[in-house]
Amino acid sequence: MRASIILLAGLLAWASADTDLAHKQQAINRLLYHIYDPIKSSFTDLKDAAASWNPREHTGHCKDGGTAITKLMDEVEHGRLTPQHHWFSLFNKRQREEALMLVDALFQCKTFESFKSNAAYFREKMNEGEFVYALFVAVTHSDLTEGVILPPLYEVTPHMFTNSEVINEAYAAKMRQTDGNFKMAFTGTKKNKEQRVAYFGEDIGINSHHVHWHMDFPFWWDGAKIDRKGELFFWVHHQLTARFDAERLSNYLPEVEELQWDSPVEHGFAPHTSYKYGGEFPSRPDNNKFEDVDGVARILDLKVMEERIRDAIAHGYIVDNEGKKVPIDNDHGIDILGDVIESSMYSPNIQYYGALHNTAHMVLGRQADPHGKYGMPPGVMEHFETATRDPAFFRLHKYMDNIFKEHKDTFKPYTKEELTYENAEITDLEVSELSTYFEDFEFSLSNALDSSDSVQDVPVSAHVSRLNHKPFTYTVKVNAGHEETATVRVYICPRYDFSGIQYTYDEGRWTCIEMDKFWTKLSAGANQITRKSSESSVSIPDRKSFAHLIKEADEAVASGSELKHDSIRGCGHPERLLLPKGKKDGMDFWFFVAVTSGEDATHDDLVDNDHGGNHGYCGIHGETYPDRKPMGYPLDRRVLNPQMFMSIKNFRSISVKVYHKDEH
Repeated sequence: MRASIILLAGLLAWASADTDLAHKQQAINRLLYHIYDPIKSSFTDLKDAAASWNPREHTGHCKDGGTAITKLMDEVEHGRLTPQHHWFSLFNKRQREEALMLVDALFQCKTFESFKSNAAYFREKMNEGEFVYALFVAVTHSDLTEGVILPPLYEVTPHMFTNSEVINEAYAAKMRQTDGNFKMAFTGTKKNKEQRVAYFGEDIGINSHHVHWHMDFPFWWDGAKIDRKGELFFWVHHQLTARFDAERLSNYLPEVEELQWDSPVEHGFAPHTSYKYGGEFPSRPDNNKFEDVDGVARILDLKVMEERIRDAIAHGYIVDNEGKKVPIDNDHGIDILGDVIESSMYSPNIQYYGALHNTAHMVLGRQADPHGKYGMPPGVMEHFETATRDPAFFRLHKYMDNIFKEHKDTFKPYTKEELTYENAEITDLEVSELSTYFEDFEFSLSNALDSSDSVQDVPVSAHVSRLNHKPFTYTVKVNAGHEETATVRVYICPRYDFSGIQYTYDEGRWTCIEMDKFWTKLSAGANQITRKSSESSVSIPDRKSFAHLIKEADEAVASGSELKHDSIRGCGHPERLLLPKGKKDGMDFWFFVAVTSGEDATHDDLVDNDHGGNHGYCGIHGETYPDRKPMGYPLDRRVLNPQMFMSIKNFRSISVKVYHKDEH
């Protein structure tokens, strides 16, 4: 009875604060705090909800009348869920089904009070990995949690982002009850040339961007249509591949080769990373020859998927599940093709075209134990937060990127009339010094360690070397015939390949990295547009630390004040990785700017509203993509006439160098 009274009092307090951002932020923080331990007893409302809230008794708070809650409760009560203290992979069909049951149950909540109480209840009943994934996705997409900032995933589940050696040192420090700050090294040794670019694939900002992109644009999503989701799948992975190639060139390595199913993967990978529960992530030996994976796919299956997709590209259409032809020989075709290759639930014919991307991730992840002989857990390729750590990730995506390029190359090159914007002539382009450096970054390991009310926590953290760049600006001078809104598109493109041979225009366009895209108002006559690197629409600044989010929310709740913070999405390329590393004596790039018509915009307010500031790779959450043009325009189609391309007055490119310096 006493627990029921306490719970009722807590629920009444939360009901009154249902629209209070500070209380919402505090609740999400606490739900994700020490996720592998019971909810702290000092988090009274959550602790009581976990013990006394019965979701079945509160179905009146559900938009679907309790259907989703009832389904999940049946699974809980009959003991059919994956147990706690067990690994979780989204690529495991049953585990994904379980996590999505919770996502659905949270989506159906009418109030944040019921959202929070249901989350607390299931936190104590479900597998921890499933719960974290479901809560992150629900907070990302639910209207009830608008404005809530999710803590960095690398501080919620640090073991997924940190070397095993560092975790072991952190445990030892806690046993000694001494503070600890431990150096995290990248995997491999100098004997492995791939270690030269490990700073990129193992960067926790890149890992975070990749996993959050897949939370913003889940392959399993079958709800309200996410605008251009398939094309964004193509574009964000194309850009990751182009950036990786630029890093390789910066380190005197050739561009990454595409994966081939009949050829061994020359370079193995030893992750040096452990699950919280489930053992070490499996290693892959050098010269690994692909084997069929029991219960997943044969290598032949992957080849058949690829053949069917390439056949569709050649024909200019795919066949949907009713046998109808769906044309892809148009600008919308890349969106459909992205859904097909991933495969997204938006794919018109999953049964026929399969899921090349998702299946390939699983096949690569299981190569250490393809027949389940040793009962090994999934590999790094079976987790979006760890996949980019493996260099084979970029080989896989170069393979798929070449399929997308095959589709793009079926289109006729843009004509001069299609590329010309009569109201703008770029008269000059200036770029400040472009230089990069390495710095140390520290993040908390606290959530990786076991905790209890009887044992005091000690500060434990890891520090890792990461790439950054000096702030830079560029200035575009434009003459306009009349006042009008214009679109400004900015790319940086390596000038030379690994052999030192200059890329042709047609070769080089596919290596270009999108730096920025924004809308501006041109005045009649001379215009000078100056843009800072920090304003880029493809990147996001460093995430707020978990400790900072906790402090902000707790102080706001305690004082009864409003919580004011800029809501930062997890999806977005790290701002500090906007530039490739470059070389000490300078690496040559083209800095390319195109000024095109503002009619490209799908929103009327883009000159004054950046809609979160990171729409380049991640769109505008819940709204249409801001640009009508194909992603990558005007470099997305073949350039067979460089002279014509260079003569367009609203385009301008200059040669720049990116310098890497030991100190900044």
